[in-house]
Amino acid sequence: MITFTQPLEFKHYSGKQTFGAGTANEDFIEMRAEVGLLTRNVQYRGDPYWSPDNQYGAIIICHSPGDESTACRLDSIELTNVGQAFILGSYPIHFHMIGTVHSSYVRENAIHHSFNRAVTIHGVHYLKVQNNVAYNTMGHTIFIEDAVETKNLIENNLILDVRRSWSLLNTDQTPASIWITNPDNIIRGNHAGGSDRYSYWFDLQETAIGPSYDPNVCPEHQKLGEFSDNVAHSNGRYGLRIFHNHLPRTFQCKPLNYDSTSPDYNPPIVAEYKNLVSWKNKRNGAIVERAGSVHWINFKTADNLEVGMEMSRTDDNIKDGYARIIGGMVIGKSENTEEALDSVSPVGVRTPRTELFQISGTKFFNYNWNKAAAFHTCSHCWHDNNTDSGGRTITVWDLFFDSSVQKIVEYTTPFRTIFFDKTGTMTGKGPSSWFLPYYKHLLQPECSQDDAKGGIVCDNTV
Repeated sequence: MITFTQPLEFKHYSGKQTFGAGTANEDFIEMRAEVGLLTRNVQYRGDPYWSPDNQYGAIIICHSPGDESTACRLDSIELTNVGQAFILGSYPIHFHMIGTVHSSYVRENAIHHSFNRAVTIHGVHYLKVQNNVAYNTMGHTIFIEDAVETKNLIENNLILDVRRSWSLLNTDQTPASIWITNPDNIIRGNHAGGSDRYSYWFDLQETAIGPSYDPNVCPEHQKLGEFSDNVAHSNGRYGLRIFHNHLPRTFQCKPLNYDSTSPDYNPPIVAEYKNLVSWKNKRNGAIVERAGSVHWINFKTADNLEVGMEMSRTDDNIKDGYARIIGGMVIGKSENTEEALDSVSPVGVRTPRTELFQISGTKFFNYNWNKAAAFHTCSHCWHDNNTDSGGRTITVWDLFFDSSVQKIVEYTTPFRTIFFDKTGTMTGKGPSSWFLPYYKHLLQPECSQDDAKGGIVCDNTV
């Protein structure tokens, strides 16, 4: 129980809202303002007077060359006025180029008022970063540096109030609570909110970079370790951003090969991002620039100003294992909605400008004002000189729309996205029916104009 002698200055919502109550599609979203304890009995700090003015605080560096050559265990301490701006490598907690560190951990600590990140994972594997609170930090807060780092566990951390930094990498001007350069790590059960830009940013590299450069490490084609049960909210841009590519395959640095009899057989593998809850972001709940066999499973998004979930492109070279949204729930407005939503027209899912994308079992609630709608088409097709923008078929089935949902907003130029509805839950015209934008020449006997949906519906004879 927390009590206050004076009322809070700003709204702090804490609730669980149920949608579709009493029906087979009943589901809920939980949105609660987090509470983090910043004090510990043991304090490690910079000078409380000079450090803030100079952005120059205390640091801890754990370094020794060679696997398991050092153990660094930080548990239940408070680090404040830490990190040194404008100096690469001067982070509050910095694990540097050790290799495997099975016996090391960073857990139960409070890291706040940092001038340069919170925890940096550089050239190490199997580090455990668990149950920490990070608050008021500059730049990427938990930072996986060279894209060679794998098997690290980042679990149950609370990260709030992440601020841009002009003193580090270019990407620190658009910071993330957790910046991930190699997908083969475990990101589980974290809560991240209030970043200038993102909660979780998979900035996947073509090869390992920096002093760990290795052409035999190809992160954008590497398997996903785990991404599950994370929460993102109140960010300046996206809750989850995967950029540029995640195109996972069996052998990460070799081209796709579907011939199972070939010695170079190299099929795609599935990356399952699971159970993200992402709300009140100023752009999207989640976005991926280019997805191979990437599955977003049971994502829940609400109150995002532009889009709940967006996939911009799929892998043109893939033959099966399509990019997919599986299950989940997309909410236009919740009881936690602010007035800012009234002047915009957000959408639930924005579909890619390429083929090979599927959506199944997703539920849509409360898209019923302005041009808000469940679907928007052809991600980023408004960019000039876009040559990959038309005739794209999106396959959907077993969707649910509550009575307040407009299904399709105006089609994006060049108005060529086609929806194939395997079960008829989108078109209302039975299995194997179609929905496409309005053109007069498409009004054939098998098709009819549907003004309520903003396009044309065709039956299963087409």
